[in-house]
Amino acid sequence: MTVLNPKKVFHLFFLVAIAVSACKNHKRIDVSNIHVDVKIERFDKEFDAMRTMPMGPQVAYLQKKYGVFYHDFIGLILQDPDVNTKDTTYFKLLRQVFANQAYNDLKHDVDSVYNYKDGLDKQNEELTDAFRHIKYYFPKQQLPKLYAYYSGFEAQKIIGNRYLGIGLDLFLGSDSRFYPSLTNAYPHYLSRFFNKENITPRVVEVVVRENMFPESDSSKTLLSKMIYNGKIMYFMDQVMPDVGDSTKIGYTSIQIKWCEDFKSKIWAYFLDENLLYESDYPKIQKYFNEAPFTPGLGEKNESAPKLAIWTGWQIVKQYMDKHPEVTLPALMADADPQKILNESKYKGK
Repeated sequence: MTVLNPKKVFHLFFLVAIAVSACKNHKRIDVSNIHVDVKIERFDKEFDAMRTMPMGPQVAYLQKKYGVFYHDFIGLILQDPDVNTKDTTYFKLLRQVFANQAYNDLKHDVDSVYNYKDGLDKQNEELTDAFRHIKYYFPKQQLPKLYAYYSGFEAQKIIGNRYLGIGLDLFLGSDSRFYPSLTNAYPHYLSRFFNKENITPRVVEVVVRENMFPESDSSKTLLSKMIYNGKIMYFMDQVMPDVGDSTKIGYTSIQIKWCEDFKSKIWAYFLDENLLYESDYPKIQKYFNEAPFTPGLGEKNESAPKLAIWTGWQIVKQYMDKHPEVTLPALMADADPQKILNESKYKGK
C-alpha cells in the first residue's frame, strides 16, 4: 500500500490523558490464555542506525524486516510516495535528513520520552491485553504489526498492508517544545492529547475503524453515522475495560461532565433541529469533528465537541443494556441504526 498524502488521508485520533471512571458497560472476561503478545518494533531506532552504519547493508536489512512499511515510510519523509527504494539514488536525501539539526532535535526528544530499552513496555502490555480481547470476540481477525517511527509531524499513524505505524513525534506529551509552533496543523485542543497514554487507545481505534469495521458509504444521515460511531466506542469499551471514558472519546474531564449534565438537552437539540435524518454532510459534520467546542450549544463555548459520537455511544450502551443476548460481533454486524435507536428507547435521560 502506497502512503497517501497524510494531510488529506490520515485520520488523526487524539485523546486526553485524564482517565475518568471506566465505562460501566464493559464485560470482564479472562483473556490470559489467548496467545497474542504485542511488541511495537522500534523502526525509528533501526532507521537512525543508518547515520553511523554503512547505508546499503542497513537498508537491505530494513527492507527485509519491514517490507512495504519501509517503502511507505521513505515516501512519507521524502514527500514522494513514488520514490524507488530499489535503487540508491535517494540515499543522498537520507544523508541530508540525518545531517539536519531539526531531525537531531526531534530524535533527542523522542529518545528522552521513549528510551530504546523499555520506553514502550507499558504500551506493549496494554496492547497485548486489548488485542487478546479482540481475538476473544473475533478469533479469526488478523491484527497488524506495529512499528514506531517519527514523521516530522506529518502523520500520527500510517496504515498499510498488515501494519500500523505509530508516529512517536506526535505522542511526546502536551508540554513538548515542538507543539506551540505547530498550532496551525495541531491547535492546542488537539496537541494536549499528544501523550503516552493515548497510544494504546488510538491504535485500537484505528484498527477497529480502518481494518475491521470501516464506515459504509451508505452511512449518510446523522443517525446512521451516530450509531456507527457509537458502536465503535462500545467496541472500545469491551476490549479496553480499564480505560476511562474521557480517554476513549478524547474529552477532558470537564467535557465529560458537561455532556452528562446536558444529556437531555443535547438529545432535544438534535430532535428540535430535525437533524437525525439530515444527510447534508456540511451541515452535520460539526457534530463529529474534532473541535474546541460545538457551535450552537453552550452559552460560553463550554460545550464538548463530537456530540453525535458521544450521543451515539450512549444510545448503543443503552441498547446493549436492554439486550444482553446480543453479542459484540452481532452488534457490529447490525446495519439497522433505526432499530438500534428504537429498541434502545433512548430519550437522553
